[in-house]
Amino acid sequence: QVQLVESGGGLVQPGGSLRLSCAASGSIFSSYSVAWYRQVSGKQRELVARISTAGSTSYADSVKGRFTISRDNAKKTVYLQMKSLKSEDTAVYYCNNGGGGWSWGQGTQVTVSS
Repeated sequence: QVQLVESGGGLVQPGGSLRLSCAASGSIFSSYSVAWYRQVSGKQRELVARISTAGSTSYADSVKGRFTISRDNAKKTVYLQMKSLKSEDTAVYYCNNGGGGWSWGQGTQVTVSS
């Protein structure tokens, strides 16, 4: 079973940047596509960005051009570089495999506010 630990969230002003990290345990990390999701309280979790085992990426329209997902298989870590942040990016951010099939971590809170 893979365990996930997200970090890097915080409070940032609109237009600012943050870099999220997600460290995974287990040896199967490199065999799966991985993704970042986010959830606002009371709403469904949504897929933000996904990266395949080969490094191909895809993004939700709302973050395209502002967010960049990357992975380091040797470190079993996936990153989300976020720039030009908007108030609507405020959410708890989670990582998981591309289908959301691993156990969810605790997430990391991102708050965009002046």
